[in-house]
Amino acid sequence: MSEAKITEYKLLERLGSGTYAIVYRAMKKTTKEILAVKVMAKSKLSCTAMDNIISEISLLKKLKHRHIVEMRDFLWDEENIYILMEYCDAGNLSSYIRQHRTLDEGTCKRFLQQLALALRYMRQHDVSHLDLKPANLLLTRASGTYVLKVGDFGFAQRLKLNQENTAVKGSPLYMAPEILLNSSYGPAADLWSVGVILYECLFGRAPYSSTSLHELAERIHRNDPIAIPCRPPISTDCRQLLVSLLQRDPGRRISFEKFFDDPYLDLAHVACEENLEKAIALINRAIEMEQRQELAGAYRAYCQGLQYFVPITRAEPDAGKRQLLRQRVLTYLNRAEALKQHIYATTQTERQQQQDVPATSVLKRPDEQGRSGAGNINSSSSSKEGTGGGGGGRASDKLAEKAPEPGIAELARDNEAIARGLEIGWQAAKEASENKLDAALDSYTSALSLLIPVLHQDIPAGQKRVLRQRVVQWMEEAEQIKSIRSAQIMQEMESTEANHYGCTVQ
Repeated sequence: MSEAKITEYKLLERLGSGTYAIVYRAMKKTTKEILAVKVMAKSKLSCTAMDNIISEISLLKKLKHRHIVEMRDFLWDEENIYILMEYCDAGNLSSYIRQHRTLDEGTCKRFLQQLALALRYMRQHDVSHLDLKPANLLLTRASGTYVLKVGDFGFAQRLKLNQENTAVKGSPLYMAPEILLNSSYGPAADLWSVGVILYECLFGRAPYSSTSLHELAERIHRNDPIAIPCRPPISTDCRQLLVSLLQRDPGRRISFEKFFDDPYLDLAHVACEENLEKAIALINRAIEMEQRQELAGAYRAYCQGLQYFVPITRAEPDAGKRQLLRQRVLTYLNRAEALKQHIYATTQTERQQQQDVPATSVLKRPDEQGRSGAGNINSSSSSKEGTGGGGGGRASDKLAEKAPEPGIAELARDNEAIARGLEIGWQAAKEASENKLDAALDSYTSALSLLIPVLHQDIPAGQKRVLRQRVVQWMEEAEQIKSIRSAQIMQEMESTEANHYGCTVQ
């Protein structure tokens, strides 16, 4: 505690209240700095409440993170205890959801990423919040960009991943079932709360929304299944993450490690100074490779750079800098799309030339044939796709006629799922070459979901190697499509917003 006194601060309007605290906006008289002050009357504090306050102060003294509300000081006098916090000027996520009713998936993802970054930092310090809910997720705003910060650590405590607690803590609507139904719970309770928050952001209500606490408790005790609404539609990756978070059994719930590594969250590409340096290095590499006519490598580097630049652009609070970043993204996006089309046209020309040469002059060893289709985006298989436009027959029969890798064709003849996966993957390559990127991404996802499990089966080593090469190639192509679409969607959204504001001004 510092030597400061509460008389050095002027309490302004009341911001809200909790179980045993009232929060005010306050101004430090000497510096005019605006803070939030949590005021707790000693006379109203039970022993448990006092323990919670001591725990909260102890934790907040050590937790310093961009997405956690910072404690600036704590004071007391004869009547009250005061916790002085940074002031978040844009309210909280609960009021933001009420204002917008539902949030688009892109906005939900950005808030979820920020919450996940805070949780990752908390887990590094063995801290569980145990009262995560929209009202405790505060927002700041600068130049139209929102930053989420986790607040109110009154129920938080140190819990290692294998530790459990028995005291009931949290808000019932967001409380993990094991807290209410079982005698103990662990850190995974926070992940259930994250799932409820994501659900509410997407659909405007919590999954167990009820008219009374009694009704809520009954629904939880009955084990009512949680249905994911069809409207508004959400992506497959978002749906999978949501379902994995909302597993009633904590043993089946997604782990923290898998949550932080989830491809939908994509924490590896969130906006930060380090990732800006990576983005610049990748774009410089792309330019150099393009100058050396290494076009496939240049395309991949542009796509990888865009994966970093898009979230950095969205997160930039300064409007002028954000516009400059948008122009960069558009330039790199155009170069990547031009390279993709050039690579595809070149591949088509080479394939046509090969078809014009007598078959005996282009025969290759099986291992060379396997490698020939694994280089550029839109590989040699992309001109032979089709998902059955020519009548009936098994996918494996069609596959035998057009598979460039004999090892895979052999394997597919005995496995209809592999044959179907390869057929869908080649269809995805064709859709990508025709710039049908959303369809291509869906097809690649379907194909990979069929093929990846095969790699864990007992199949001949040579066939597994060739199949793995194909799977890795299609995974890379899917990631590159995600980069392109992410940049395109950002441009479309910001153009729509610009047009909207233009009309409003007129």
